[in-house]
Amino acid sequence: MKRNWTLTAKIALFSGTFLLLSLMSVGATLWISWNLEGGAAAVNVAGQLRMLSYKVALSATDLDDTQLSSDLQLIQDNLVLLHAGSPSRPLYVPWDGIIRRRYDAVRAHWQSLQPRWESASQAHPVPREEVNQFVTQIDAFVRSIEHRLDFWTTVLHAFQMGLAVLVVIGALLMFYAAYLFVLDPVGRLSRGVQALEQGDYSARVDINTTDELGDLAIGFNRMAGQLQAVYDELEERVRQKTAALRTEQQRLAALYEVSALVSKAQSLDELSQSFVQVVRRIAGADAAALRWTDESARRYLLLASDGLPAVLAEEEQCLMSDTCFCGQAQHHGGPQIVQFHRLQPEGRALPGRVACERLGYATLLSIPVRAQQRLLGEIDLFFHAEQSADEAQHALLDTLAGHLAAAMESLRSAALEREAAVSQERAFLARELHDSIAQSLAFMKIQLQLLRTALQAGKVGKIEQVVSELDVGVKESLADVRELLLHFRTRTQEQDIEPALRSTVQKFELQSGLSVDLVFHGHGQPLDPDVQIQVLHIVQEALSNIRKHAKATQARLVVDSLPRWRFVVSDDGRGYDPEVIAQDGQAHVGQQIMRERAAAIGGHLSIEAQPKGGVRVTLELPEFPAAASARATRNTEISPYAT
Repeated sequence: MKRNWTLTAKIALFSGTFLLLSLMSVGATLWISWNLEGGAAAVNVAGQLRMLSYKVALSATDLDDTQLSSDLQLIQDNLVLLHAGSPSRPLYVPWDGIIRRRYDAVRAHWQSLQPRWESASQAHPVPREEVNQFVTQIDAFVRSIEHRLDFWTTVLHAFQMGLAVLVVIGALLMFYAAYLFVLDPVGRLSRGVQALEQGDYSARVDINTTDELGDLAIGFNRMAGQLQAVYDELEERVRQKTAALRTEQQRLAALYEVSALVSKAQSLDELSQSFVQVVRRIAGADAAALRWTDESARRYLLLASDGLPAVLAEEEQCLMSDTCFCGQAQHHGGPQIVQFHRLQPEGRALPGRVACERLGYATLLSIPVRAQQRLLGEIDLFFHAEQSADEAQHALLDTLAGHLAAAMESLRSAALEREAAVSQERAFLARELHDSIAQSLAFMKIQLQLLRTALQAGKVGKIEQVVSELDVGVKESLADVRELLLHFRTRTQEQDIEPALRSTVQKFELQSGLSVDLVFHGHGQPLDPDVQIQVLHIVQEALSNIRKHAKATQARLVVDSLPRWRFVVSDDGRGYDPEVIAQDGQAHVGQQIMRERAAAIGGHLSIEAQPKGGVRVTLELPEFPAAASARATRNTEISPYAT
């Protein structure tokens, strides 16, 4: 059974073997060093025996008994020490057969000399030859030890050389193992990663191990395969998305073109003709027609066409919805495709179908034009070739038809707004003329009748009086016309309320010859332009009433801006009695207009009048009139030409 060695097991086995060999070599070296150290100590002790032997032999007769016994005991102790050894020093004789025999010879000779040395004297000394023989035996013993130590030294050197070789071989083997087990697999993985980074998703790593790096290589190959599959799928998706985006770009360009076209069109004819040209080019049609219908969607009028043969355009200027396949009413649903060659006539032949087939058209694409669920017409696209259904193109054409409908409604709304604005301006002009010039003309008409009567009666004094009054009336009419023209041109634009009021007061002073005391208090929040113009009109109307009716010598305008805007117009004229005017039903039209303007901007207008006490007109605005009153002004717009 194949054994799967992991990378950890391989490294542990290699390292353990190398460690075991290293420990064995170091242990052997230490053991040999111990023996060499012990043998060297034994040589020293043996050399001490020689020295003691000569010392005892040369001075045995001169020494006292105590010293002699001490030396002899030292020799005996050294011989015992050589035999037993001492692990503490260390001291150890490297015994072998030769060393053992020579030690026995030394010990035997010593045992024969020891009694004789103990009993030696000057008269009977130990012969010198025996001492030399004992020393010679000791030398032989030492040489045998030294010879043995030379052997162990050689062995130690051999072990040291072997250890050095083991270190070198171990380093080489470790590097080779690292390359074989780690560096080479990691290098293959690194090259595979670089290939992936460069876009080569077909790169794979060769697997020749069963360890963790082999598992990593298997995972890398699996990942590379998945990336290649994803990349291929993404490429296909990118191609599809690119084609879809290209199509969407074309559609967006078409929408932008149509949007720009409908925004620039100033008339219905311009819009319809330009639209059919653009939609024909976008759809790739051979001809295009835009038909507009009435409220009942029964009659279709040819509003514009492009590429449509003149004979067909002439025949289909006005059609009923059920008389032609070239323009069928679409009350429900979206675009519809009509294939002419597939239609089988039933009953009477339809002239529209006959005309379309005669002109070579095979397909008609009809797109209804709707606005707020109301059918306005349809766009007909004619193709010589047979066309199949394309939902995306149909959606685009339906969207373009919606833009067309919105543009048509916008043009219609703009036309209605212009008519309403003209009507409103005419009403305001009529009211202003009625309140000023018409009244003066009515007065002069009465004076003319009086003048005619005076002429018939020959009353010269009366004639001069009537002529004077007519002169005054003409001057007042001219002043009214001049005032209207000046008021028509009054605009606030971007200037503040203060310079606008000063300009209004200057015009009043020039027209009336009265001086106006203009006073401003505070610097409040600026007024909205729509609010500001209404305030100016109210002030103008109040000043105009002073000029026309008050017969005042001086007027005053006080403006407070804090905490809210407040405008007070007063005079020292003759004033009037409001109750008398109310009983007579003579409600002043100018006052009514002023109240309407104040209500439009959310303000409050009060008029205080007393007979022979002047008139005081006060306009107070809300604390924050800028936004809300501006919206109210736009919704209830009063013509700026009114005064």
